Amino acid sequence: MTESYMKKLSSTLLDAITDKDPLVQEQVCSALCSLGEVRPVEMLRTCEEYLRQHDKLAHPYRAAVLRAMERVLSSRASELDKDTASTIILLASSEMTRMKDLVGDWQQAVSGVLVALGRQFISKVMEELLHRLQPGALPHCAVLHTLASLSVANAFGVVPFLPSILSSLLPVLGMAKQDTVRMAFCSALQRFSEGALEYLANLDRAPDPTVRKDAFTTDIFSAYDVLFHHWLQSREAKLRLAVVEALGPMSHLLPSERLEEQLPKLLPGILALYKKHSETFYVSKSLGQILEAAVSVGSRTLDTQLDALLAALHSQICVPVESSSPLAMSNQKEALRCFTVLACNSPDRLLAFLLPRLDTNNERTRVGTLQVVRHVINSAAAQMEDKKPFILSSMRLPLLDTNSKVKRAVVQVISAMAHHGYLEQPGGEAMIEYIVQQCALPPEQEPEKPGPSSKDSKADSVRAISVRTLYLVSTTVDRMNHVLWPYLLQFLIPVRFTGALTPLCRSLMHLAQKRQEAGADTFLIQYDTHASLPSPYAVTARLLVVSSSPYLGDGRGVVALRLLSVLHPNIHPLLGQHWETTVPLLLGYLDEHMEETLPQEEWEERLLMFLRDTLAIVSDNVWICQLSLELCRQLPCYDGAPQEKNFLYKCIGTTLGAASSKEVVRKHLQELLETARYQEEAEREGLACCFGICAISHLEDTLAQLEDFVRSEVFRKSIGILNIFKDRSENEVEKVKSALILCYGHVAARAPCELVLAKVESDILRNVFQHFNTKDPALKLCLVQSVCMISHAICSSTQAGSFHFSRKAELVAQMMEFIRAEPLDSLRTPIRKKAMLTCTYLVSVEPALDKQAWADVIRGCLHSVMALLPEPKGEDGGCQESLYLDTLHALEDLLTSLLQQNMTPQGLQMMIEHLSPWIKSPRGHERARALGVSAHLLRYFLEHLRVSALVPFHNLGLLVGLFSPRCADLWPATRQEAMDCVHSLLYLQLGYEGFSQDYRDDVVERLLSLKDGLVHPDPAILFHTCHSVGQIIARRLPPDQLISLLLTMFEGLGDHDQNCSRAATVMINCLLQERGGALQEKVPEIVSVLRSKLQEVQGEHILPAAQHSIYLLATQHCAAVVSSLLGSPLPLDSHTCMLWRALAAEPHLATQVLGLLLEMMNRDVPFKESRAFLLGRTPDRVATLLPLSASCALFEVMSTPAVGPAVLELYPQLFVALLLRVSCTVGVQLPRNLQALERRGASPALATRNLEPCSSAVDTLRAVLLRSGSEDVAQRMDQEGGWELLRTSAGHEEGATRLARAMAEHAGPRLPLVLKALACTQSSVYEVQRVTTTAFLAELLNSNVANDLMLLDSLLESLAARQKDTCASVRRLVLRGLANLASGSPDKEKTEFRTASIRLFGHLNKVCHGDCEDIFLDQVMGGMAPLLLHLQDPQTTVASACRFALLMCGPNLACEELSAAFQKHLQEGRALHFGEFLNTTCKHLMQHFPDLLGRLLSTCLFYCKSSWEGVRAAAPLLTGFLVLHAEPRQQPQVDLDQLISAFQILLKDPAPEVRTRAAEALGRLVKLA
Repeated sequence: MTESYMKKLSSTLLDAITDKDPLVQEQVCSALCSLGEVRPVEMLRTCEEYLRQHDKLAHPYRAAVLRAMERVLSSRASELDKDTASTIILLASSEMTRMKDLVGDWQQAVSGVLVALGRQFISKVMEELLHRLQPGALPHCAVLHTLASLSVANAFGVVPFLPSILSSLLPVLGMAKQDTVRMAFCSALQRFSEGALEYLANLDRAPDPTVRKDAFTTDIFSAYDVLFHHWLQSREAKLRLAVVEALGPMSHLLPSERLEEQLPKLLPGILALYKKHSETFYVSKSLGQILEAAVSVGSRTLDTQLDALLAALHSQICVPVESSSPLAMSNQKEALRCFTVLACNSPDRLLAFLLPRLDTNNERTRVGTLQVVRHVINSAAAQMEDKKPFILSSMRLPLLDTNSKVKRAVVQVISAMAHHGYLEQPGGEAMIEYIVQQCALPPEQEPEKPGPSSKDSKADSVRAISVRTLYLVSTTVDRMNHVLWPYLLQFLIPVRFTGALTPLCRSLMHLAQKRQEAGADTFLIQYDTHASLPSPYAVTARLLVVSSSPYLGDGRGVVALRLLSVLHPNIHPLLGQHWETTVPLLLGYLDEHMEETLPQEEWEERLLMFLRDTLAIVSDNVWICQLSLELCRQLPCYDGAPQEKNFLYKCIGTTLGAASSKEVVRKHLQELLETARYQEEAEREGLACCFGICAISHLEDTLAQLEDFVRSEVFRKSIGILNIFKDRSENEVEKVKSALILCYGHVAARAPCELVLAKVESDILRNVFQHFNTKDPALKLCLVQSVCMISHAICSSTQAGSFHFSRKAELVAQMMEFIRAEPLDSLRTPIRKKAMLTCTYLVSVEPALDKQAWADVIRGCLHSVMALLPEPKGEDGGCQESLYLDTLHALEDLLTSLLQQNMTPQGLQMMIEHLSPWIKSPRGHERARALGVSAHLLRYFLEHLRVSALVPFHNLGLLVGLFSPRCADLWPATRQEAMDCVHSLLYLQLGYEGFSQDYRDDVVERLLSLKDGLVHPDPAILFHTCHSVGQIIARRLPPDQLISLLLTMFEGLGDHDQNCSRAATVMINCLLQERGGALQEKVPEIVSVLRSKLQEVQGEHILPAAQHSIYLLATQHCAAVVSSLLGSPLPLDSHTCMLWRALAAEPHLATQVLGLLLEMMNRDVPFKESRAFLLGRTPDRVATLLPLSASCALFEVMSTPAVGPAVLELYPQLFVALLLRVSCTVGVQLPRNLQALERRGASPALATRNLEPCSSAVDTLRAVLLRSGSEDVAQRMDQEGGWELLRTSAGHEEGATRLARAMAEHAGPRLPLVLKALACTQSSVYEVQRVTTTAFLAELLNSNVANDLMLLDSLLESLAARQKDTCASVRRLVLRGLANLASGSPDKEKTEFRTASIRLFGHLNKVCHGDCEDIFLDQVMGGMAPLLLHLQDPQTTVASACRFALLMCGPNLACEELSAAFQKHLQEGRALHFGEFLNTTCKHLMQHFPDLLGRLLSTCLFYCKSSWEGVRAAAPLLTGFLVLHAEPRQQPQVDLDQLISAFQILLKDPAPEVRTRAAEALGRLVKLA
């Protein structure tokens, strides 16, 4: 690109810099920067020239140009030549001092330009800046700011000029009167000092290494004198802070003697500012620098100022700091840095100041002091080395403080002490114990709640910090190893440290591993020299028991087991190999689960197995007895942890079971019985478990000990004898009895079954039966639980078959009493469950109970569970749900065991009969339960089906009909269970047909895939699923079961649950559709049932479903259905009318039905004549029933709009037949029975239509006209009263005439076929029909239609044939006809032209193949830019059409990437990110079609003039992206002058978006150089 083009681009953008929209202005600056990145010199020269030429340009716009220049210079200054740099420096200098007043953004931008240039051209910049420093005159503030910024940006370049700068500035310091000027001087002096210090600190890299501090000291002191003695006294706070911020670095450059001389005034002056300013960061920062300077020169003045310094700094530390205030936090850091300086200089005086303040009760003072102590311990370790005892002793009172903030600070101090050897000193153990105590705090709450202003988070709680500290000290501070090991072991056992078990175990494990690595001798604990340590038995017991609740205390189970494994050499020498194998397995099991998924019982069983194996490996009775003793001793430790105490009892039982000493076993069992806390339910259960486990190995001793306890004085309190429990209430004695009964149950459950069977009645049940009369609910529950376990033990024995349980009936009866006594409004205890389980276990035990007894049991148990009210959702909802499920499973087990006694279809039917009332219950929860139980029974029956001969499953239809409609139950769970029931029933049928147990039928298996559809909230999906279920049933149901299934489902139409009723209709219709062909003989029965159900059952869904049923039947057995419906009594009730109307739903069927009805209407004579009783009277004409019924049915069929196509097909036959029916029923009476009904009035359920034969025929004829599209004919007849005339003998002829006239006028094209049909009826035996026909034909000759339709010859021929008719009326009408013969909008189509044309373009591309592809590709490329641009068209239909067209173009572009981009971005319904899409498209266009650049840009130029804002904005955007991805070699295709001119115009567009896009595009045009 030539310089003129570059200048033109830059000038164009600069002219737009004054845009009022900030976004447009920002884009203009960005575009300028884009130009500068490519050609910085030209861009910068143009900007410089523009600013010079536009002298009046407002300063905000000048600042914008300067900011663009600064951004370019920041990265491209090295590319400038000296002349250009000098020009810009002069411009910037001029701009900087252009206005005397300080204009922030403008002069800041100028300063930025100079600083950027100063990195490369420091000499020229400094020359110009120094030129602006006139002797005796105050410099411009912007000059000072620029010098200050340069000192930081290029210290090596500025510092050599510093003496010259200071010599110019210092003489005029006194002239600065304005605060802003003074602040500028302060900032400059601060930066000068910082730059000088940086220079002096890096002399090895400095350009002039001979520069020394002395070069600045005199001038800096002169400046110091003005700042400190004059300006610091100002009332302006900002100025004071600027002064103090400058004094800090300046103090390092003061001469040593001058600094020592000034400190007595300087330090108090600085400290005084603490009281004057709320934001003290700069004061503390400066003070720290001054103190460092004072210490570096060995100042003695500090000693006299130390007390004031310490007090002031301490108060800064004690101020509460909000984490949201960065400056306040930085202030504390600076204050602590000051303490570090003082600690290194005067450690004794510092501690003398700090340590007494630890004894104060003031929270802030104590916390602040602790912070300082910690900081000093860390930062002045060498100075504090000999002060450790004093610091440790001073912590006595802070250790007792309960304030959480103080505790956090104490923990942090102890952490620092650990790193620096304090805890190895006497008194260090107290610090360790303190940390452990804080680790044991409850995680949810701490002794003191943080205040509302505090931001304490869980991660910063005292406990969390303590846990982290203990672990870090244990693992990272090597010098602490010998301090913590084995000392930390003594905290494992005491209850008060339970909360700290996890961090303790983690630390101990790490320490133990380190000891192991060091050697076995250092790892083995010498218990004789560590008397305070717990014994190996105590450690084993503690770690094993706490592992039973592995997720408590941040997952202490894992670390406890790991520690136990690591400690094995100190536990027992034989355990190492076994524990190294088994502990990882236990840990792996925990890894597979989470707290919510861990099966607690299984986990505890694994731990008990681990204990049993451990005891077996040790095999030392003394060791085992010692462990059992320790386990018993730890029982009180778990009084507040019932689950862990329960597990501890199990451990005791396991350990006693492994002991070989019977005396020890009996002694411990006795002690457990005497010391147990019977009031606690969990403890009673734990005690019973202990006895049960012990009985595995010591049944005789366990029963003997229980017997001794039964005979003890505990049970004599009820008769008034005092004993060792005399202070306990009767309730407490009941608790003791409960525990004892539970013990018997657990003993029976766990001891070897063969041994138990011999003692069950004599030694166990004898002591249990005597308590059945209790009313205590807890004792009753224990009784049921115990009896349940005993019953299970009986039936589990291998000798159960030969065992005769004499008290079986009594026990079953007692269980049923317990069940019946339970309330139905709630489920609070597992009594039902346990009682039912007991009955289950006793089913197979001899002697057998009779069928009636078991039937009573079934009814009682079903009622007890099914009728339970649902529990309201509450806090214990999970427990209640678990109890309910267990109870339900117990019921299922009982019913299953009873079914097992009779595994036949009859036995299954009996069970389902018991469940049937609950399956049909109006209460949803009862249905859900019943279906669940049914599904369980059917699954069991199927799994255990054994068919020895092929027999019919005779009740399949009834059972499927019962369950299948429940697939749509209002309760989703019920639907799933119902599906399972149907699935099982169909497989049962296959089983009875001879298929093997493992056979899988593809059709039946489809039921399982449909289960998801049953829980879908959309009713349409639910009933579609039910339809699919019906299809599967239809395919697998035997033919002999079909009618029973249908009849059962018809009964289901009246279900309380409307959903089930709907499902029944869906399935009925599905069965009729799939299997209706086999039901011809059953059609009358089905129609009859349907009609009766319609009368019985209410529900808006029933009638449409019944209509569909009739329709389906009719499609297969049309004549049978029509015949059955014609047998319905007249007048037709409303339901029968609707059934008739259903037959019009489909044109083909409707045609058949209409044909059959016409046949029926003509099959019999229209009336019969009866002679009057009196001679001479005219005989009565009485309508015959079949034609009348057919006529009524025709009307109902015609009432449905869908019958229209069928009516049109049979129009001539219908019209003629009904016209003749009208004629021959004029004056005809109803049969007498129907006359009586008419007189009494129809019931509300009956149709309200007039049954009178002629009126009925007229109404039907009118309906034919309406349904055939001849509404005008019917309306004309209405207006002229033609229908009323047709009904009467006197007016009938005129009515026929008017009907013909209306037909000729409004339905002429239909007359030829009507006349053809009429021709066959002109010889009718009924005179009245011939009259009607002739009247109709005669009137047609009065109309032009006869000529128009060429009907004249046929009409004359028909009339001529009637000239000799025997009826005078007919002959008269023929003459009338001959006399009649002598007398005869554009719719605007609104098209969306653009939309249609674009879519047409897409369609043409879609079908373009072969030779036309190349030609069409050229067309596509020509239309590419318009299509892309019109994606932003304001008309959404046009934009959518462009999407479509581009998608269609994609495959033919010979560019897979472009086609893929179209597919990704342009799919209909997907949001379009236009910029991203355009960028991707242009990239691929330029890669694959580079020669199209000029063509595409020309199109863009055209669209820059579009009237639509979106399209105008898109044009420069497309241009920019095309240029962005173009290559320099494509430059000849581009007319830059045209583009720049077009975008110049767009930069003045009223729409900001258009201006923004134009500026962006101009910035990208620079690429085409």
